[in-house]
Parts: sequence; structure tokens; C-alpha cells
Amino acid sequence: MIAEYSKGGVCPDGLQESCHTRGCLAPITDSPKADNSARPPEWGRPTVGKKEMSNEGKYVIHATIKADGTVARKDVVGAIFGQTEGLLGEELQLRKLQRTGRIGHVDVNLNNNKGRVKGEIILTSSIDQVSTAVIGAALETIDRIGPCKAIIRVQRIENVNSAKRDTVIDRAKSLLMGMIEAGSDESRNILDEVRSVLTVDTEIEINGMTAGPNVKNSEAIIIVEGRNDVRNLLKFGIKNAIATMGSGVKPELVELAKSKNNVTAFLDGDRGGRLLLMEISGSLGKSLTHVAIAPQSREVEHLEGKVVTKCLNQKETAGKVTSRIQAEIAKEDDASVGRGSAALEAPDDVKGWAEMLDGLKRNQAIIVLEDGSGTDPVGASGLEAALADSDGATGLVFAGKVNDRIFELASGAGISNVLGKTVGTTTLKSGVQAFSAKDL
Repeated sequence: MIAEYSKGGVCPDGLQESCHTRGCLAPITDSPKADNSARPPEWGRPTVGKKEMSNEGKYVIHATIKADGTVARKDVVGAIFGQTEGLLGEELQLRKLQRTGRIGHVDVNLNNNKGRVKGEIILTSSIDQVSTAVIGAALETIDRIGPCKAIIRVQRIENVNSAKRDTVIDRAKSLLMGMIEAGSDESRNILDEVRSVLTVDTEIEINGMTAGPNVKNSEAIIIVEGRNDVRNLLKFGIKNAIATMGSGVKPELVELAKSKNNVTAFLDGDRGGRLLLMEISGSLGKSLTHVAIAPQSREVEHLEGKVVTKCLNQKETAGKVTSRIQAEIAKEDDASVGRGSAALEAPDDVKGWAEMLDGLKRNQAIIVLEDGSGTDPVGASGLEAALADSDGATGLVFAGKVNDRIFELASGAGISNVLGKTVGTTTLKSGVQAFSAKDL
């Protein structure tokens, strides 16, 4: 009886008051003697005049991200919402929480260095501590962004209202990770394994990479994404293709490319293909000579022979293609995610730069080093050279307006925070967060 009726409602037996003597916990609704003023609210009804989270603080999840390839903010944000969907149950669905304002904007700052990406993820939360910690743990289960392997680690959970920045809730994350990692390995594609019978006598393997039989001896090679791309090219007599296997550019492939006179990247005509091109270009450098791209939205493994021939005949020089595609990715990224807005509050280390800013002449800059010290003031005309010569720059103080040029120079030097006299409408660009004197 207790288990069956304990969730509330009028007693189905009509026993009213006497029902409580039999162990039923259903609230009494019909008794004229019931004291309604003292009775707690019925189950399932919100308490009148109270807000559900009136006493809850606001939290900021700070996480780092590393990716073995080139990814954009759009891809990171998509992975956060897509790969955590269904993981935490209905109550902690990130899309639902963001629509109701309980999860704020996801800020992603990325720095690209030689085809590999490092950066920071900042996620604001207005839900309770436990739920916020669980969401932080869920972020660490993301192991792939687009075609690239990725590692996300939560560094700290900051209590904004109480400013207890050293209070982290990290052990809750490891509990969930143990369960997720057991089933995180990608399942092998059954169809791929069956298809391998068709080409078992022609394809070879080089350091774990599927390749055509002529790759080792040919002066020209074609780099594709997966083994099925190699197999498709083999059907049309192209025997010098080698696959990256979708797991980043291996050092062995870099060395192989250096030994060839002509290296062509032949990639899918989608966003994944473009991102892989940026990764290959960053790893191979000048060894990559040409680029061929499949028609829009088509994959190399599904192309007909005449289309393959056309694409390879229309290949372009690598430098020309990579510059064009890099600009396209940046434009799409800004259009999808936006250039961002000011952070909730300037970090403590940025606030400490105020003294440097006060002593600067107009349009002079100071480069902040890892130990918190600053360089001698340098004029705007010499700032690029000074950043190139500096070792371990972590910040920039500029006695002027933070414009596109300052964002560009800071991003190129791997700097994530800039303090200026003033900041325009754009406060976050190219992975660089700008603060003005009034933000301190």
C-alpha cells in the first residue's frame, strides 16, 4: 500500500482519515477537519511565491582542449551539444538547459599551431553545484571533434558569486569517466571489413596506413582520408594512394612525403575534407605540392572513374588552395558562432596589469611574460617584431584601442588575453579575449 499510493492523490479506497492508520501516505483532501494552513503543498505542485533556484550561485566551468588536427569553434560547440545528448538524462540536457537560461553561452578560444589545436572552453551555469560538476564530467567524455582526436579536461569550476576560484569539484568527473571509457571505442565497420575481400591482393599496409602497391617506389603519391578511398582509386588503376586513416597525420607519412617529388592531397568535398586539408598542410608544410577536392558534398570513396580523373586533372597548387579554404572556414566560423562578447569578469591576472597600462604612453604596448613581469614599452610599429622575439608571452597591454590588428598579432603569438585602453564592439576574435580599463 505504501509503495503504491505514496506519490499523492486522494485515497482510492475512500478511507480518508482512517487510511493513514493502514500505512497509506496519500494526502487527505476530503476531511473537513484537515488543517489546510498547516498542511504542506501537494506533491507535484510548485511552492507559490518561491523561485526554484533563488538561492543557487552561478558557476563557470573552465576546461582545456587539445586536438590532433585543425578544428574550429563551430566544431567544438557542435561536439559539446551533440556528444553529450542523451548521456545525462532528460533533466541535464544541455540544449534544454540553454533554452531555459540555466546554461549560458559556450565560449571557445582556440590556437592553431602546425596543424594542432590547443584552447580553452568556458561554460557558464546557473544550476546547482552537483549538476554543474556532472556536466563538467560529461565534457571530458568527448574524445573526437570532426575527424580529429581530442582531449578535454576540466581545470576548475569557479563560483562567480563567492569568488572562490580555488574550489573545484573534479572527483565527480572521474567517476563518470570510468563508465564511459569502457564503451567509448568506435565499433568497426562491418561493411568495410567485408569489402576488404575485393582488394586484398592489391592493397598494402605501411605503418598502419592502407596504401596502393606503388606508393613506396613512385615519385608521386596521393594522400586520401580512409582505406575505402584507396580501394576506390585502385579500381581505376591508381596505385600510388595512401590513407591517413582518419587519425591525424602520422610522422611516418610526413617522412614519406619528404622523399617524394609530387605529393597531392585528394580529399572529400565536405567540411571534414577541408579540415583534414588544413591538418595535412600544417604537418607536411612545403612537402605538400598539390590539392584535389571531390565535388561538393561527395566523398572520394564513392566517385566514378571519370570524376576521379577530372578531379586529379584539375588539381591546384597547395598554397593557393589552403589559403582559400582557410579563409572560408574562418568566415563560416564567425557566421555560425559569432565573434563573441566580453567575458563575465576580467581574470585576476589581467586586473594586475592595470599598473602597466597606467604608465604607458599612447599606442605603446607591454608584452606580459610567463612570470607576470612585463617587457619594456614598445611602439605600435615595432610590436610585431617584439612579439616574434619574445619567449613565453602570455598577455599584452596596449595603451590604445584594441582593433583587428592587435587581435591578429596577439593570436599569432599565442596570447589569449589583451588589456587595452578601450575595446570596440568585437571583444573576442581569433581566440583572443580583449578587456578595457573599465572592465577591471
